[in-house]
Amino acid sequence: MNAQTDYSTQRPVVESQFTTSDHTNLFYRYWPTEQITDKAIILFHRGHEHSGRVAHLVDELNLPDFAMFAWDARGHGRNEGPRGYSPSLGTSIRDVDEFVHYVSEQYQIPLENIIVIGQSVGAVLVSTWVHDYAPKIRGMVLASPAFKVKLYVPFARTGLGLMQKIRGLFYVNSYVKAKFLTHDEQRIHSFNNDPLITRPIAVNILLELYTTADRVVADAAAITLPTQLFISGSDHVVHHKPQHQFYDRLNTPIKEKHILPGFYHDTLGEKDRHIPIEMIRQFVDKLFALPLYQHDYQFEDTWSTSADAFRSLSVPLPKYCPKNLAYQIMSKSMSTLGKASEGVRIGYDKGFDSGSTLDYVYRNEAQGSGLFGRIIDRQYLNSIGWQGIRQRKVNIENIIRQAIRELTNSGKPVRIMDIAAGQGRYIFDAINDYGKVDSVLLRDYSPVNVEQGRLHIKERYLEDKVRFEEGNAFDADDLAAVSPAPTLGIVSGLYELFPSNELIRASLDGLSRVIPSGGLLVYTCQPWHPQVEMIARVLPSHQGGQAWVMRCRSQGEMDALVEEAGFEKITQSIDNWGIFSVSLARRR
Repeated sequence: MNAQTDYSTQRPVVESQFTTSDHTNLFYRYWPTEQITDKAIILFHRGHEHSGRVAHLVDELNLPDFAMFAWDARGHGRNEGPRGYSPSLGTSIRDVDEFVHYVSEQYQIPLENIIVIGQSVGAVLVSTWVHDYAPKIRGMVLASPAFKVKLYVPFARTGLGLMQKIRGLFYVNSYVKAKFLTHDEQRIHSFNNDPLITRPIAVNILLELYTTADRVVADAAAITLPTQLFISGSDHVVHHKPQHQFYDRLNTPIKEKHILPGFYHDTLGEKDRHIPIEMIRQFVDKLFALPLYQHDYQFEDTWSTSADAFRSLSVPLPKYCPKNLAYQIMSKSMSTLGKASEGVRIGYDKGFDSGSTLDYVYRNEAQGSGLFGRIIDRQYLNSIGWQGIRQRKVNIENIIRQAIRELTNSGKPVRIMDIAAGQGRYIFDAINDYGKVDSVLLRDYSPVNVEQGRLHIKERYLEDKVRFEEGNAFDADDLAAVSPAPTLGIVSGLYELFPSNELIRASLDGLSRVIPSGGLLVYTCQPWHPQVEMIARVLPSHQGGQAWVMRCRSQGEMDALVEEAGFEKITQSIDNWGIFSVSLARRR
């Protein structure tokens, strides 16, 4: 390797790969310490770059007691595959989760002793991962996060979106010149001569970068992790405003923001980078000198941004305000013309949050009165919320199968109980190809769902293995008395419907008492929803036609409730929009 692309450090480096859950090999560098350590820093590079471009930080941070790691993100550096491409930004965020857990397990470093440092696009990946997965790491450092990239062509995002619909996948080359990234002449020269720099970026990743960043900035109050943020004062690449908004909304007492006058976008590769690097070193030292900080979620359903949002949605809008009039028109249209759609009709008849509605959404077959009804139904089924529901079904089936494999491999019986199964479609689809399921108990409060579920059992010839009965998912004593005791409990799409945590605590208490040590729990969460206000103002729920007002729970809050009940989360999946997550936990 020539001097132009010399990524050497004083500390020895080990080059290796890890394999993601979709069987993709990703390259990474590891700088061990002289003595065995249980602390680590993981570096995430800028867009277009790779792990070699952040290797200089290993020596410059001067933290000899910390193992250092840096990866080449999917589509970058020494990884195989198209340059600048990932199937989705959500896939790359999942890669972050898997890489951090890989480092923790492979090198025996507790998650709470890991700090992540991300620059630019890497900072967006890190902050979104922290938002969506709520990892229990020590803290994060973000340098010039690319929450909003400067596109100097008017209406560029709109144009790229239209071109994507017409052309499908294509690539956009970076316009940024190295001289606008840093004042460091050596860094400029190395950037211009680095054969591993990836100039193109797939259009899907560029557009998803914007939508994901918008979501995370808007909902930054869900992030409770200690955070250090650097903003480059003369950044030609990204806008400052979203960075300040993100910081202001962070829900942690341990946060600090530093504005660096004159700095260009490559904050930690600038000529005067010793200034932020010294601040990072001090931040890291302080975090490890203090007791591990963990947010207290005990009263999150009362004292939180999400609780305030719920209370606001529960109050009617002023009668003649434009937003209220718009929602009234939408409601009237849906309750009249909209009923030509079979899905809309079921929603008004059974409730848009009912098991009947979910079963219809899962089938995803447009039906209605004539061509007009089917067109309306297709638009209804294609709404982002229902797309998220269908992806949740895919994710929950995959995690159920994973749970079955884990129980089987550990020699435990596979006895499944779903406490609010709706009509049970995702359970039937999940276990369809598994012969090693000893028994399945499906429960639901709705006689309609129970009746339909029993019909599905007969249709699939599962009478000898599956039974369906009415049951109250919030009766802790009733759940705890189930016999034989399930080794796999499932609760999907239920807790999201109830704003108070008291019912959820009662339900989890019953599950904790009935699931034996080493047993597993699958649970879902809705950390965010782009249509939450429209739903609250327009759509009736299954509860006597009342407004369907939801309180989004952060992933951290949901995980805390599960942990309080005696379970430990071991894995998680979430859709690309960040709406619905599915997690697997083990009974301690």
